[in-house]
Amino acid sequence: MKLLRVGTVGAERPALLDGTGVLRDLSGLVTDIDPALLADDAALARIRTAAASGDLPPIDPAGLRTGPPLARIGKIVCIGLNYHDHARETGAAPPEEPILFMKAPDTVVGPEDTVLVPRGSVKTDWEVELAVVIGRTARYLESDDEALAAVAGYAVAHDVSERAFQIERGGQWDKGKNCETFNPLGPWLVTADEVPDPQALGLRLWVNGELQQDGTTAEQIFPVAEVVRYVSRFMTLYPGDVINTGTPAGVAMGRPEPKPYLRAGDVVELEIDGLGRQRQRLRGA
Repeated sequence: MKLLRVGTVGAERPALLDGTGVLRDLSGLVTDIDPALLADDAALARIRTAAASGDLPPIDPAGLRTGPPLARIGKIVCIGLNYHDHARETGAAPPEEPILFMKAPDTVVGPEDTVLVPRGSVKTDWEVELAVVIGRTARYLESDDEALAAVAGYAVAHDVSERAFQIERGGQWDKGKNCETFNPLGPWLVTADEVPDPQALGLRLWVNGELQQDGTTAEQIFPVAEVVRYVSRFMTLYPGDVINTGTPAGVAMGRPEPKPYLRAGDVVELEIDGLGRQRQRLRGA
């Protein structure tokens, strides 16, 4: 299923995109797309049944904003340097274990919402990423099968980063990762049954119409199952937690000087096979 949330900021309602591309209203079945829903197999089954029946009321998408596909996100765990080609372009050695950092849930915005270039920023960068959405409580997972069983679905994430804040200002990476609007998510939460192999997804990103990233999750140093299993050793994962699994080559930081960092007025578009497409225009904070 392709689950999403539509409407103005703070007043989104749950919806489903059916197999024919028609937007359907889920508000008669569930209150929201949130951690409680992801953990409720019976509620998800009711949605599947209703979707198959064709009886869900249609929604006219004209002029309708798409919000983040998940409400009340618990935490966002991010994996750094998780693509072989990205490590090569930045001159970094592939890590021996996954690099973990966190993004605050309040960085999440909709897939077409405005992204703000922070005040004083000179190195705002783009990163298309596969987001893994957790659907059941997971701790100390032992196998890849257990790890994938904990995944409710997948989404497109844009891990916007300010490299000077991240690398040149001391401390941890979090300063360059947690500026407001720095995690557009969606348009859809695609349930795991529609993504049989998360290591076979193409990821692409354009800036002002020019292709900048064109990668595949097959290049991940630590595959999705290993990432989920690994993270569960250090923190408990709960329904509604999100893991951003890293970005392929093609970021501005990996380019020759002068590096083409983002500026107000730029337009970024990104997509992942089967998971939908985002588009953001940048403006100053």
